[in-house]
Amino acid sequence: MLKKFILIIVLLATMGSLIPSCTVGYSFTGANLSPEVRTFTVYYFPNRAKLINPTLSQNFTEKLKTKIERQTSLNELSENGDIEYEGQITAYEFRPMAVQKDDVSSKTRLTVSIKLKYTNHKVPDDDFEQTYTAYEDFDSNLPISSVEDELTDAIVEKLTEDIFNATIANW
Repeated sequence: MLKKFILIIVLLATMGSLIPSCTVGYSFTGANLSPEVRTFTVYYFPNRAKLINPTLSQNFTEKLKTKIERQTSLNELSENGDIEYEGQITAYEFRPMAVQKDDVSSKTRLTVSIKLKYTNHKVPDDDFEQTYTAYEDFDSNLPISSVEDELTDAIVEKLTEDIFNATIANW
């Protein structure tokens, strides 16, 4: 019985190497790009929101670059990459969410929106523009200054994941 199991495993492993490769690029990290795409560029995302977090633009831009570098084999170029990310931060706002007695808010929501223009110079049909929004809620009794950095990091993580999935993983 054990010999049959080992034989099946060996056959399956061998079959995987015999199947012809397809023309779509792949990786074990979820990237799904044309094999012609070898470079990327992430341009600085300026903050055009009414309320400005002075570190958000730099933080978002760097986290998006890092995500692409770590999860693909693409090389970064300062400009004119095979795929390009550009856009702006369009919203950064705090709003009361859940209201308790006497109109006192118990939860506040921090929302960030990013307008993205994605360009794929190798596969122009993949080009698009879209706005991505993410948020985090926190206890309204906490001072914003004590939670803002942590909330912003969590939101940036969500946004970069959504953008990566939409552009490289094609989800």
